[in-house]
Amino acid sequence: MKTWILSPVLLLICGCQIDQIKNLDVTKELAYCDAQIKKTLAEIEHSTRMPRNIADIAARWKMVDATIDEWTAGFFPGILWYDYEYTRDEKMRETAGHYTHLLEPLTKLPAYDHDLGFQLFCSYGNAYRLTGNEDYRQILLNAADTLATLFNPEVGTILSWPREVKSRGWPHNTIIDNMMNLEMLYWAAKNGGDKRLYDIATRHAETTMKHGFREDGGCYHVAVYDTIDGHFTRGVTHQGYADSSLWARGQAWAIYGYTMVYRETGDKKFLRFAEKVTDLYLSRLPENEYVPYWDFDAPGIPDEPRDASAAAIVASALLELSGLEDNPLKSKEYLTAATRTLVELSSEKYQSRDTKPSFLRHSVGHYPAGSEIDYSIIYADYYYMEALTRYREMDIHAYPYDSRKPEVIILCACFLLNISKIRLSLSPLNRRSWNTRKKR
Repeated sequence: MKTWILSPVLLLICGCQIDQIKNLDVTKELAYCDAQIKKTLAEIEHSTRMPRNIADIAARWKMVDATIDEWTAGFFPGILWYDYEYTRDEKMRETAGHYTHLLEPLTKLPAYDHDLGFQLFCSYGNAYRLTGNEDYRQILLNAADTLATLFNPEVGTILSWPREVKSRGWPHNTIIDNMMNLEMLYWAAKNGGDKRLYDIATRHAETTMKHGFREDGGCYHVAVYDTIDGHFTRGVTHQGYADSSLWARGQAWAIYGYTMVYRETGDKKFLRFAEKVTDLYLSRLPENEYVPYWDFDAPGIPDEPRDASAAAIVASALLELSGLEDNPLKSKEYLTAATRTLVELSSEKYQSRDTKPSFLRHSVGHYPAGSEIDYSIIYADYYYMEALTRYREMDIHAYPYDSRKPEVIILCACFLLNISKIRLSLSPLNRRSWNTRKKR
């Protein structure tokens, strides 16, 4: 009798939690991105430079040259390829090709730093995925070989910043951002490149997992190693608040990176680690909000700036992680978090709308250096559009419980166990991986 009295209450609680998750009109948001892209293209007029950022008080893009030391140069071409994927507009395909080709000189240079993956896989990688152009494929294979020249077998990671070796006394430095560039190595190993690229990427991920994080799963921005015997010497920050603080974008790179490594290897240790770094990030978010402060431990919270770029990266990563999960509850939790993040980013608070041609406002680049604080930044827009594209590919019919209220999970579980005559119908996730979609 007691069970029958409690069950309607539990059902009401579950239903309330489901109803609180707003629907995401992904077609509307992709159309918004397309409109903003057209504003940008009208402003820059077939430029030979790339958009980088817009100050919050400004209305026009700061343009930068597509040079080897400009790590963001590949994001705008990647955005254009995503827009072509959405619109199938041949004019957009031509424009995407134009901006992609501006990066061709970078493909013929020796490795400058680890950012070759950001520069070329976001641009040429999407170009090849959508066109099958063999020239693009060869460029990516060459780029992967170039990136691999920075791998130090004694350490077990790729050197991130050769320029910082002497100036900062970092003999072999590996930053958490570097996890993102492993995808190009994995791709190359499967698409005609040297198979050792797979081993390099996996060893880098293993070594970083061992030394690049604190016990709770929070990442260091920079892991420093000795070059003689390869031992780890210290973990420090460069763009975060402190060596021991949780820099939001760094944790976002970790979530995305280890999700991708699990997809590529199928090794459950990487899935478990992706869960660990994700769960820490989600637990530290402001209550009922999904865009983090630039550093979770910044001293001026709640007056510190937010970082929409970190939120966009995480949203994209969690959509993939939800489809790779072997735990249905985790899968639902991560899908919910991704959806809520995209809903928040798509609000008036974060979208640029009529104020400027970018997609999003309120990102932070390098706070300690006083650079790009409360700006629109091109990589925030890239990962926002990637997340929307991934969302559109998923077959999402129902919205699950609040991902940060475990008591709701427990109550719902109790309800399902005790009342066999009543069933909650939650549509299963379409578990097609992003990797499978890329192979089309």
